[in-house]
Amino acid sequence: MKVETRIFGTIDIDEAKIIRFPAGIVGFPDLTEFALVHDEEKGPDGGIRWMQSMQEPNFAMPVIDPLAVVPDYNPEVEDDLLKDIGKLDVDSTLVLVTITVPSEIEKMSVNLQAPIVINASECKACQIIVDSDKYPVRFPIYDILQKMKEEA
Repeated sequence: MKVETRIFGTIDIDEAKIIRFPAGIVGFPDLTEFALVHDEEKGPDGGIRWMQSMQEPNFAMPVIDPLAVVPDYNPEVEDDLLKDIGKLDVDSTLVLVTITVPSEIEKMSVNLQAPIVINASECKACQIIVDSDKYPVRFPIYDILQKMKEEA
C-alpha cells in the first residue's frame, strides 16, 4: 500500500508488516498502527529507524535498538504489561527506544524508561513504562552515535 509521509514522501508499505499497538503509544493513544522504516542503504540493522504512523502522515518517531547505546540494557518488565501483544520468544521480539533530537543536536537522547516491545511474529507491540530509576528518560547518545559512525 502507498503511504504519504512528511519525512519520507510517498513510500510503499507491505500491509502484512504494519505493527499494531492495541493501547496506542505514550502520549498518543489514538495512534495504533505503525510501519518500521529504515534507510535502504544501511538496511534494517543500520542504527536509527523510524516508527511511521499509518494514521497520521506527519507523525514519525526516530527509534534505535537500546543495546546499540547501552549494551547491558535489560529492564525488568512484568509479564502482565506484555499480555496484549501475544506470546514472546527471543527470535521474534524486538525492543526499541525513542530518540529525542533537540535543536542542539549534541543533546540528543533516548528514553530508556519507555521502551517499545514488538512481537514481530504477530506484528503487535506496546510501549511500556519501566518502573526503575536505573533507566533515565533522557540518556545522552550523541557521543555514542559519533563513535559508532567513526567505527563503521
